[in-house]
Amino acid sequence: MRIGILVIMMLFLQACAIFGPPTELDDTKGLSAERIYEKASEEMANKNYKKSVEYLKKLESRYPNSKYGAQAKLDMAYAYFKQEDSAQCVSSVERFIKIHPNHPNLDYAYYLKGVAYFKQRGLIEKATLQDISDRDPKVLRQSFLAFKDLLTLYPNTRYGKDATERMIYLKNKLADHELHIARHYMKVKAYVAALNRAKYVIESYPDSNFVEEALVIIISAYDNLDMSDLKEDNLRILKQNYPNSSMFTKGQDTKKRDWWKFWDKD
Repeated sequence: MRIGILVIMMLFLQACAIFGPPTELDDTKGLSAERIYEKASEEMANKNYKKSVEYLKKLESRYPNSKYGAQAKLDMAYAYFKQEDSAQCVSSVERFIKIHPNHPNLDYAYYLKGVAYFKQRGLIEKATLQDISDRDPKVLRQSFLAFKDLLTLYPNTRYGKDATERMIYLKNKLADHELHIARHYMKVKAYVAALNRAKYVIESYPDSNFVEEALVIIISAYDNLDMSDLKEDNLRILKQNYPNSSMFTKGQDTKKRDWWKFWDKD
């Protein structure tokens, strides 16, 4: 009995060596694009995103020019997003945008791209237990630019409100990142570098929550550089735009060159 089983196993291994391992049965063989899409959608509804991607890939390869083939690319991007695979999601979206520049759901593609980057930002922040504003802002900028493209190309998109709110959040995080670096430069007395970072915040993010602090750093930097005229000019701007600034209401001595430290968060 045991000898018989060993013989069968040996024959099986020999067959695999000659013909390769047995192939998995393809349950989509002979099916129409519509039917494969239905199967992918069923798996998506059941939150079996990996299996859904398998069906969508087969659909795309067999019926690339069908209406389902185009939608498969977008659905695949969403499935990757649900699997928290931001890189694959963005890659799929970018391929979709390139191949189907006139697709009726193109606004959703840009929105999904922005959200994928935004989600990646969230995962980094959660994993490190650290505010993303003091880390590499590349992902934040990518998310911001994707939402900006969406609102520029489709100002009336139904995703506009959510995209706008996310952009406001990202804009403040990016501004905070720049000032995090500016504060470091002030500490090491690299006043010109600090000045440039603070100016960049005002020029690039004029409606962020960090313009007041940027002005404070600019004034302090000019003070330390003995550029009193420019210091006074910016001090007037600060008083004019932020008359209730804590720098004034708390009796901070504006003659001291280190008054930027009032804002230091580190």
